[in-house]
Amino acid sequence: MTSITQDVSVIICAYTEERWDTTVAAIRSAQQQTPPPLEVILVVDHNPALLERARTYLSDVVTIENAEQRGASGARNSGVAVARGRHVAFLDDDAVADPDWLKHLSDWCDHPRVIGAGGRIDPVWLSQRPAWFPDEFGWVVGYSYTGMPQAAAPIRNIFSGAMCMRRDVFEAIGGFRRGFGKTGTRSEPEDTEICIRAVQEWPEHVWMYEPRARIRHRIPASRSRWRFFIARCYNEGLGKAALVRLVGVGDGLSAERTYTRQTLPRAIRQGVGDALRRGDPAGLARASAIVAGLTLTVAGYLMGKFAGARHALSQSVRRRGLPASSPHHDETVWQKTRPQESQGGECAST
Repeated sequence: MTSITQDVSVIICAYTEERWDTTVAAIRSAQQQTPPPLEVILVVDHNPALLERARTYLSDVVTIENAEQRGASGARNSGVAVARGRHVAFLDDDAVADPDWLKHLSDWCDHPRVIGAGGRIDPVWLSQRPAWFPDEFGWVVGYSYTGMPQAAAPIRNIFSGAMCMRRDVFEAIGGFRRGFGKTGTRSEPEDTEICIRAVQEWPEHVWMYEPRARIRHRIPASRSRWRFFIARCYNEGLGKAALVRLVGVGDGLSAERTYTRQTLPRAIRQGVGDALRRGDPAGLARASAIVAGLTLTVAGYLMGKFAGARHALSQSVRRRGLPASSPHHDETVWQKTRPQESQGGECAST
C-alpha cells in the first residue's frame, strides 16, 4: 500500500559543519512529518566540505549547492528551483518541527485566498535564559514574540524559518529578492520583504499565522548576551530602513506601529509593576531592555534611512554629471530629494 504524502517540498539551508548535528535533526524532523513531505531538499551555502559530507551521509535527501549569491535568500531560491512540490516550506538548520507542523501550514496553503502560512517558533535556550530578556523581543533570537496572535489569524509577515507557501506565487513574484537578506551580521528581513511584495501583487490574498504549527529553535549561549541583543536591535533597524526603501513606509512599518504603541508600553508597565509590587528586580531589567532595544532599533533605522538618502543623492548627482562641490548640488539635487527625507514613521522590529 502506498503511503500518503503531502505535496510539499521542505527546504533546509545550511552553511557550516559546526551545525552538522542540528542540521541532521532538522532534516529528520521534516522527514517524520505526519503525513511526510514529498521531499526534503538540503541547500548548502557555498561550503564544499559540507556539501560533500551531506552527499555522502544523507543519501535520502536531495542535496544541492546554492547556485546564487551567498546568503539565505539565494539558498532558498536555489532550493525552490529544484523542488517538485506544489507548495514549498522552509525550516532552519537549527530547529526541529513538531510532527504536525507541515500539515497545519499546508492546509492553509490549500485555501484559494491564502498565499502562505507560518507557524509558532518556541525557544530552546542552550544556556540559562537571561532574566532581563523580554519575550516581546523574541525576534532578536528567533522565536515568536509576545504580541503575536494566539490563534490562527492573517498577519503581515511570517518568519521564513517556519514558512510554507504556494510555489506558483513564489515563482510568479521571483522568489526571495536577490542581494537582500541575512548574511553575516547584516540583518535585512528577506521574509518580511517577500511577504509584503506578494500581497502588494495580490491585495486580496493574505498570509496566515498558525500557532498550532510549532517548531523549536535552538538559541546558543552567544545569543544570550547583552552585546548580541544591542547589536541585533541596531542591525534590525538598519534592515528595516532598507526594507522601507523597497516597499514603502506604509507597508514596511504597518505592524511596527501597533508593536510600539501597544505591545511595548504594556510590557514596560508590566516589568516596572513586577519590580514594585512583587519585588522582582528582573522586571525592571526587562523594562530597561525594552527601552534600550527600541531606542537602538530606531537609531539603526534612522542611520539606515540617512545612508539611503545620501546614496540616492550621490546617484542623482552622478546622473546629472555634477561634481559634489557644484553650487547646483544643494539648490537642485537636495531640493528634489528632501521630500523623501520628510517621510518618517515609527520603527520597531518584528
